[in-house]
Amino acid sequence: MATDLSFSGNSVMQGLTRERGRDVHLSKTLSWLLRHGAVKEGVPITKDGFISVSEILKHSSLKHKYTLQDIERVVEENNKKRFTLTVHPQTGDLLIKDNQGHSMKIVNDTSLQPILDASEAPVVVHGTYSRNWDSIKRNGLSCMNRLHIHFAPGEPGEPQVISGIRGDCDTYIYIKVADALKDGIKFYRSANNVILSPGNNTGILEPKYFDRVVHHQK
Repeated sequence: MATDLSFSGNSVMQGLTRERGRDVHLSKTLSWLLRHGAVKEGVPITKDGFISVSEILKHSSLKHKYTLQDIERVVEENNKKRFTLTVHPQTGDLLIKDNQGHSMKIVNDTSLQPILDASEAPVVVHGTYSRNWDSIKRNGLSCMNRLHIHFAPGEPGEPQVISGIRGDCDTYIYIKVADALKDGIKFYRSANNVILSPGNNTGILEPKYFDRVVHHQK
């Protein structure tokens, strides 16, 4: 007699979908707290951007919903390698930070690697959308509400690019890093290989530092 496994299979798929949904919610909440919300939410954060995992799990949006194991899994499985987990050398507490994207002025991540010569970052690309190009070519790239402008060390799909540029961007702006460094513009490399720059003293990377622009049809 044949056994109908369709109900069991559907249940498994529904369970996996729910689990993925929980992980997406956890990842987005972690990013928001670590990048933007910790100070506003009263969550202690270090100048390097670390928050105790035990404090994270006390937050109202995560409390009684997630565990340490959930956070470890989301960090391990994040394809952009967005987060770093470490153990505090004195207290033994487990700490977590987002590797880039902060808007909180309190954060001054000393783990960022300064780029001192253009040879250290031969290709630096900012991904955007054609609808933004007219404004960008006039005004330059802006940090907006973040501490840095984000760049990738190449284009999406290249092996060294795991973050720093969205996959659906249709406009790639290549940067003249040597010229910018010569003029005192700073660049850094994050732990997940995102290139970061605070721009000039007003948070702008001017169009004169654009090497070329490539528009892709999507």
